[in-house]
Amino acid sequence: MHTGLPMIDSANERPESARTHSARMNAPSRRGFLASLIALVTLTVLGTSAPARAEIRVTDVLGRAVTLSKPAERVLLGFYFEDYIAIVGPTAIDRLTAVSLHYWKGYRPRQYEAYLAAFPKIASLVDVGDVDNGTMSVEKIVAARPDVAILSVGQYQYLGAAAAQIEAAGIPIVTVDYNAQTVEKHVASTRVIGKVMGTEEQAERLARAYQAAVNDTQDRIQSAQASAKPKVYVELGQKGPHEYGNSYGKGMWAGVIDQVGGANIADGQIANWGPLNPEYVVAAQPDVIFITASEWMSIPDAVVMGFGVDPALTRERLRPYLTRAGWANLPAVRNGEVYAIYHGGTRTLYDYVYARFMAKALYPIAFADVDPRAELAGYYKENLPIRPDGDFMLRLEPRS
Repeated sequence: MHTGLPMIDSANERPESARTHSARMNAPSRRGFLASLIALVTLTVLGTSAPARAEIRVTDVLGRAVTLSKPAERVLLGFYFEDYIAIVGPTAIDRLTAVSLHYWKGYRPRQYEAYLAAFPKIASLVDVGDVDNGTMSVEKIVAARPDVAILSVGQYQYLGAAAAQIEAAGIPIVTVDYNAQTVEKHVASTRVIGKVMGTEEQAERLARAYQAAVNDTQDRIQSAQASAKPKVYVELGQKGPHEYGNSYGKGMWAGVIDQVGGANIADGQIANWGPLNPEYVVAAQPDVIFITASEWMSIPDAVVMGFGVDPALTRERLRPYLTRAGWANLPAVRNGEVYAIYHGGTRTLYDYVYARFMAKALYPIAFADVDPRAELAGYYKENLPIRPDGDFMLRLEPRS
């Protein structure tokens, strides 16, 4: 990672001081000077002089105190693009100046294309590199001259000591974290972005709506839970049916299974993520199976879904999983409880929609009046400038 910084002449950014300005004035008469001084004092006493702009002070999710002179107009955004857009509102795209492009175009290519079609300006945003490839560049961040850098906790930790160089260049850094998958961090991150961007009212509305949706989900689960939780298996659907993909022992989808009252068959088998032994999966007899899918159009056997993806193609890629050895006799397969779910649905302000989809699969009576697809469409309609064109969660019908 490059860490050299260009020299910044901060003096050139400062407005003229009153003393310098006075020295340049033509020498006024004593009487005129006194009259001007009296007028200035009078205006100040009467409160008609321009009020000083209040600083924005915010504590980010790492507990770091950050101060901005005004709401940010030039933003470097490292992650959580749709969350930022929902919180900031109509001016969100215009206020972006730089992004970590891989986290958007790389992970969600069809989503990125949908926003690019609606907002061509996105193509001109500075790409500052990314953590995954070790290319996040201090020089590019500084050269973009953002008013603030909004980074994920992981991105900030990757920068390490280089973060201080960015801040020394006059660019405050605030951290947010939707990866933690907790209501506390979701709400805190939302409020941080709202405060930095001057859209606190919208941020508060979204934070409260998120809290309410999670509370309702938990209430329904608690009222429905029996002594034995349904057994759940989640697999990353990138490798196709011939090779078992990653499952999740902690975090990511494991966290969602815990939230919706399921018994994760990967719990205790893998530390974080990795493939389970095929014989173990069959022996565990899961009641419900979720294969995660995304816009992995370049991976031949991957289960694909999302923006612009025909659900028929999703089912075509998903159906061969049922032919795996031993799967025909799994309770999930016998009862038609096999689903595809969008892999990006675990770390956003609308991830409750995916949690409710999973919860409905586990406890259908408790969620009989809940339509997660309609909730997703409603969220987009109310908070985002594009439509979710595609299917993001579906059930594979039982085989004949």
